[in-house]
Amino acid sequence: MHRFLFEQFPVRGKLVHLDASWQAVLERHDYPPAVREVLGEAMAATAMLAATLKFDGKLTLQMQGSGPLSLVLVQCSSELALRGLARWRADVPPGNLAQMTGGGRLSVTIEMADQRRYQGIVPLDGAGIAECLQAYFAQSEQMPTRVWLTADDQRAVGMMLQKLPAELGGEEGDADGWPRVSMLAETLTDQELLRLEDETLLRRLFCEEDVRLFAGLPVSFRCSCTRNKVESVLRMLGRDEISGVIEEKGSVEVCCEFCNKPYTFDPIDVERLFRDGETSPGSRTLH
Repeated sequence: MHRFLFEQFPVRGKLVHLDASWQAVLERHDYPPAVREVLGEAMAATAMLAATLKFDGKLTLQMQGSGPLSLVLVQCSSELALRGLARWRADVPPGNLAQMTGGGRLSVTIEMADQRRYQGIVPLDGAGIAECLQAYFAQSEQMPTRVWLTADDQRAVGMMLQKLPAELGGEEGDADGWPRVSMLAETLTDQELLRLEDETLLRRLFCEEDVRLFAGLPVSFRCSCTRNKVESVLRMLGRDEISGVIEEKGSVEVCCEFCNKPYTFDPIDVERLFRDGETSPGSRTLH
């Protein structure tokens, strides 16, 4: 992850290249090409969103609809640790995101370490994630933002440009700066974004601008699942349901949807879980 800044006018940017972290996701699930592309773009976008904010906690980008691509869920910590997954039904044709998802919504949720929670929601009516995120920033942040995203089977990448408001230190300076760099960035191709080093890419796009490129920040794949969290879910399901699984299969196996790590509980493990008393059934969703 690289941040960059235009010295003569209040525009900042981010460039992210996910290589090993993206491969870690693909090693755990066999995604169809169209699903893989959307998930890769969502991961690059989520990393840039998390790097844009100053927070201690977790940011979640979620796209949910009624179409063949029913769910894309990506989470990124304030330390830029990523995980993501997608769910789909039947064949997912490439093309317009609204058609793939059947409409629905895109939400960005920030969960702070002190339990505060913020959420912004926009409809999934754009051609791609980039367009939806631009609408999100216009609606939730009132900050002019442009986003470029692409992904293949090797890497997922993205670039973001933002015009800084006065309260964040933005001074107009060159009044034509924002429209000029936005127009120059429109010439960016997917192959350039995928293959060029960040310094080379910025030099090609903005060769006549004074751009400062900051030191890179590492982005990693990391799943936050633990055995304790899985135990909490089993307790919420209740003794009767878990005992039924034990009687039928001899053990309970739970597999994390993000990292495919299995957690196995034998009858002794289950007895220990409920030794301190029953917990009433609750939510079956674990994030």
